[in-house]
Amino acid sequence: MNHKLEKYCSLFLYRYLPLTLLLLFIMVPFYWTLNTSLKLEGDITKMPIEYWPAPATFDNFIMSWNNVGFSLFFRNSMFIALSTVLIVLVLSILAGYAISRFSFKGKNAFMLLLLCTQFVPGAMLLIPLFMQFKAMQLTGTHLGLIITYSAFQLPFNAILMSGFIRGIPEALEEAAEVDGCNRLQAIFHVILPILIPGLVATSVFTFIGAWNEFLFALMFITKKSLFTLPVGLSYMQGEFDINYGALAAGSVIALVPVVILFSYVQKYLVQGLGAGAVKG
Repeated sequence: MNHKLEKYCSLFLYRYLPLTLLLLFIMVPFYWTLNTSLKLEGDITKMPIEYWPAPATFDNFIMSWNNVGFSLFFRNSMFIALSTVLIVLVLSILAGYAISRFSFKGKNAFMLLLLCTQFVPGAMLLIPLFMQFKAMQLTGTHLGLIITYSAFQLPFNAILMSGFIRGIPEALEEAAEVDGCNRLQAIFHVILPILIPGLVATSVFTFIGAWNEFLFALMFITKKSLFTLPVGLSYMQGEFDINYGALAAGSVIALVPVVILFSYVQKYLVQGLGAGAVKG
């Protein structure tokens, strides 16, 4: 009996209590944002604090989506994020394949250079990029953001993809070539179907990086009709007042695609990252 009690106490102290505290630490801000988005404007700053919206309302979501312009910001962010994913996916497959399958002079230096790009803070490149894009008339356009996000996401994803491809036996490609496929056909028919977990992991990381990016979107885009969701959220904070309900509703709207994406692709994401870690 004492042994069982000691075992339960040990499980509670070392497993359930830390996990519960960690879960509370992570989830409370999300809950409070959702709680605020469902409250009436007068109830948000009401004292004593109400921990549950009563009555709950969706007026803040309707206001954010229709009046503030979140429907347009949502479409802009979705277009930029999906375009970035498409570009990064294609280029990272090609770069990852070249790194993993071919030996060439300067390969180690090239890999080191890709890795070093991850150590450079984006803020350091803000002014040079702005000057270049201004000369190319790309400031104030979504294309400038797509190019920027693709350039920042590509090195990490190329390294990640090379690990996934290295884990696929070359004998499969050789067998496809014996059956009449050229190298490109072997990549499409043999490599890509096996590479699905890696493609999903790469796509998710790229999408979230482009979806949440704020600094470059704030500096490059000045026209409201071209705002992305993070920039749209920042402009909801007025000089003298803040509509907390609409701001919280906008934050929830911005979270929805990321939560749905993670819920749907979680198994592929874990499988893909595991494969890259072990075989890369």
